[in-house]
Amino acid sequence: MTGRLFVISAPSGTGKSTIIREVRKRLDRLGYSVSHTSRPPRGNERDGVDYYFVDRLGFERMIAQEALVEWAEVYGACYGTSALELERLMSKGLDVLLDIDSQGARNIRTRFPDAVLIYLLPPPLRPSKRA
Repeated sequence: MTGRLFVISAPSGTGKSTIIREVRKRLDRLGYSVSHTSRPPRGNERDGVDYYFVDRLGFERMIAQEALVEWAEVYGACYGTSALELERLMSKGLDVLLDIDSQGARNIRTRFPDAVLIYLLPPPLRPSKRA
């Protein structure tokens, strides 16, 4: 049995990471796709947990080999999702959660038409009350 893909996208500051963290706590049989990035680790980030850290040349090699189902360059660093990582998790029968931008979500849909795309909207701005 093959798992399904669930892609969550949202603008920065919407609470996407908090929601994903809570969903992962509550669902045992849910895989999480760890993205690759060409940027160096920040703070306590760990390779294989927060991201797979590769140098720029290694990332470009992955692009050329079509090893990524989606990728983007953001503020000079590259981020992408490994096809092998998705296939590994899904072949175990796990549903897989991805945290990617909306452009990446569209690319996932092209390769995986049954993927469920979820786009979170921030709460509406409330006008300030002035005395």
